[in-house]
Amino acid sequence: MASLQHPTASLQSKHILIPRNTLSQKPILNLSLHGTTFTPLKLKFGVTTTTAAAAATRRSTGATGARMSATAASSYAAALADVAAANNTLDATTADIEKIDEIFSDPQVSDYFADPTLAVEKKRQLIDEIAESSEFQPHTRNFLYILVDAQRIDLINEIAKEFELVYNSLTETELAVVTSVVKLESQHLAQIAKQVQKLTGTKNVRIKTLLDPSLVAGFTVRYSGSKLIDMSVRKQLEDIAAQLELGDISLAV
Repeated sequence: MASLQHPTASLQSKHILIPRNTLSQKPILNLSLHGTTFTPLKLKFGVTTTTAAAAATRRSTGATGARMSATAASSYAAALADVAAANNTLDATTADIEKIDEIFSDPQVSDYFADPTLAVEKKRQLIDEIAESSEFQPHTRNFLYILVDAQRIDLINEIAKEFELVYNSLTETELAVVTSVVKLESQHLAQIAKQVQKLTGTKNVRIKTLLDPSLVAGFTVRYSGSKLIDMSVRKQLEDIAAQLELGDISLAV
């Protein structure tokens, strides 16, 4: 596998990372994944579908293949984290990976890179467009080159998940996903982070925000993978409905 370059570069972190000794202070950064901006992607090569062969290959992947993919994704994520840590750009690289995860969640993009009939050079050209419009770290761009050359770009979303785990482990960070109807203020996110820190005893708390209009109002906080704090109006309405047992009430017509 080609080696990653180690150019020195820096970007502002796109996360709220709140150390234990500064939780009482108002955080400076306020990040929402939905607030991350980059130039909308336009495929210039006219390919919007995956070939039947590629689709059949993905469908045929069984449990053994899934385990191998997970191992490969973990190895790639660890290698990228090593390069980022060596360049003191771990936070900036994490921001890059979040953008990449969002970009490759678009079926048009993932299908384009999965097409085995397309030349590697064309895929590299698209990597260049993505990297320039999103202002990626140089080693992030090189990492995507490696995945394209090795025909492992299909692992990118799995790699993104594994990279997040590596990042959290290296920085002793607990990830809290805050979902709300509207964007929350920085001070509110700091209060949520402080509460999550009390519950988990972790050194740092990293906040990722998502928007979900179906909550009606309020917010939810998911941490430690599966634990949930639900302060949404939707949850309150569901509780009220359950208490009233609306299904047993007959309405006069």
